[in-house]
Order: sequence, then structure tokens, then C-alpha cells
Amino acid sequence: MLKVNIRKGQSVEKALKIFKRKVKDSGMMFELKERSFYKKPSAIKREQRNKTKLRAKYEKLKNQED
Repeated sequence: MLKVNIRKGQSVEKALKIFKRKVKDSGMMFELKERSFYKKPSAIKREQRNKTKLRAKYEKLKNQED
């Protein structure tokens, strides 16, 4: 549960901005979107493999530049 304490003299808009940042940083909305529909285990594994390949590709490009 995320909480935002409003200090004396602090506007509601500022508190809302802080709350939105905390929600984004915690990854709650990302997880909610991920769980909104069922994904087959094979599809999850395929995504992970593709992410790994992409990460390796960028690492290789980064190392070539140095």
C-alpha cells in the first residue's frame, strides 16, 4: 500500500504528482497490465528468450564502440 503524507502548506496537486511517481517506480501499473490477460507459459518463455537476445545484441554493440 502506497502512502503520501501531505505536509502543511503542500498542495494536493503536488501530493498527486508524488503519488503517481511512487506508483510508477513500484511497478504496480506494469504488473496490473501484465496480469490483465492470460499468457501461455510458452509465450512468456519466448518473450524472455527474445529479451535476452536483444540485450546480448546491445551489449555486443556497446563493447564494439569502446
